[in-house]
Amino acid sequence: MLGVGVKSYKELQVWQRSIGLAVEVDKASASFPTDERFGLISQMRRAASSIPANIAEGWGRGTTNEYVQFLFIARGSLMELETHLILSNRLSFLSTDLLTALQAEITRVGKMLNALIASLRNRKG
Repeated sequence: MLGVGVKSYKELQVWQRSIGLAVEVDKASASFPTDERFGLISQMRRAASSIPANIAEGWGRGTTNEYVQFLFIARGSLMELETHLILSNRLSFLSTDLLTALQAEITRVGKMLNALIASLRNRKG
């Protein structure tokens, strides 16, 4: 889909970082209260896994417009994840230090998504 030099979405730094973020969210939420298993934990993990999944799905679509649309969905999931993390911190399920570290990674992934979106939009003309 992207052309020059990139043969798979798995080569994209944004996909790789978002996979790493999803793994960290999974680890962080493992210590949450068990009564949150079907609530906040499930929502956080779904939002986190949705980010790389939408990057991959967009890659597999036939047009640049569709790819950009899926990147916007990934960006929305990133913001949803951040909101769940903030709530988890306020409920004392997640330490402030861990929240800060995860938010830093969210910021990095968000900037990468924005750059990829801008690049694809510029290509379209």
